Amino acid sequence: MMTDPISDLLTQIKNAYMAEKKTIEVSHSNMQESLVKLLSREGYLGKIEINKKDKVKKTISVEMVYEDKKPRLTEIVRVSKPSKKVYISKNEIPRVLGGLGIVVISSPAGLISGREARKKGIGGELICKIW
Repeated sequence: MMTDPISDLLTQIKNAYMAEKKTIEVSHSNMQESLVKLLSREGYLGKIEINKKDKVKKTISVEMVYEDKKPRLTEIVRVSKPSKKVYISKNEIPRVLGGLGIVVISSPAGLISGREARKKGIGGELICKIW
């Protein structure tokens, strides 16, 4: 049985917004930490805190952001999955809702948004689309 921690994280974030929660606590990995920091930089999530439960186990505390009681994030679509990776070149980076949303790309420079990837002129694995 294979698990996909990135899909689990994205689902937890989407469900937290639907349930109108203020904060959630998710498991920690470097990839998940990079993803929530990117979403926080882009304004989809609030404050991020890394909590150490003991010497080994860490969690990430994530604050949800609402505008006029409406969630800042309305939809997340996972594009690249463990069973089917989707790679794109710098010329194929999609625009989500005409620029209102973002795409997250795993590149040699780390996890970056589609906007940053266009500026740097790099492609990579298309992780998800968010709006």
